[in-house]
Amino acid sequence: MQALLLVGAVLLIFVSFFGTGRRRDGRAVECVGSTSVQPFAEILSQEFERLPGGIRVDVEGGGSTAGIVAIDENIADIGMCSRSLKSDEARQFVGIPIALDGLAVVVHKSNPITGLTREQIRRIFCGDVSNWREVGGDNRPIHLITREEGSGTREAFVKLVMEAHGPDETTCRISPRAMAQESNGAVRELVRHDRGAIGYMSLGLVNGELRILEVDGVYPTVQEVVNKRYPLVRPFLFVTKGTPPRDAQAFINYVLSPAGQQLLQKEGLVGVR
Repeated sequence: MQALLLVGAVLLIFVSFFGTGRRRDGRAVECVGSTSVQPFAEILSQEFERLPGGIRVDVEGGGSTAGIVAIDENIADIGMCSRSLKSDEARQFVGIPIALDGLAVVVHKSNPITGLTREQIRRIFCGDVSNWREVGGDNRPIHLITREEGSGTREAFVKLVMEAHGPDETTCRISPRAMAQESNGAVRELVRHDRGAIGYMSLGLVNGELRILEVDGVYPTVQEVVNKRYPLVRPFLFVTKGTPPRDAQAFINYVLSPAGQQLLQKEGLVGVR
């Protein structure tokens, strides 16, 4: 229910701002969705607009689910999604991988913990472990920072961490005590100021003010994402409903071009081409 209310509120904003099914002008491409993909799409759009022809791309956040709904309602030309498409979505929409992203588990810079297993992270986020000393850290309560319902980052985290991946593991839900935030930036700021906090966010958006943890003994780097040793990897997708408009397809082609892929890699993601 919370996710539906969130999507409804986001769509209300989009409809009032853009108008149902219409662009703001005849040349703008509307790109809506994941707040994880958003900053990278904004950088790409700025470079794309400098090309001959000057096609404008308007990039808006709102979450992966809201982006897919916006595509379905013809409010946007391109949806941004930071998780794999669900089976029912894959039957209706086209998911175009533009990059791979490591999902970083982050704590306060002063936290002595350097790594956790996925099982430990799962037990922390489901509430079974509530003090850092239980996993070898200081005697300090753990404060959970998560993403909001409808976030592709949250859904990827649930799939990669909270669901069981072995016969001795148990699937569990994120604790209701976790503080839900609406962006990677909000997660980053809360963890940066809270010595007991733990959160998760896009590896490409982490800065040096946080400690990134090893997961299952592997520290997340671009190379470890490429060679698939790091276990928390998710796709960044552009999503369309059938054949996109010509200008939208031109932007997609640019993102998948060597220039677009190099730009994404420069920003900390892993290119798909």
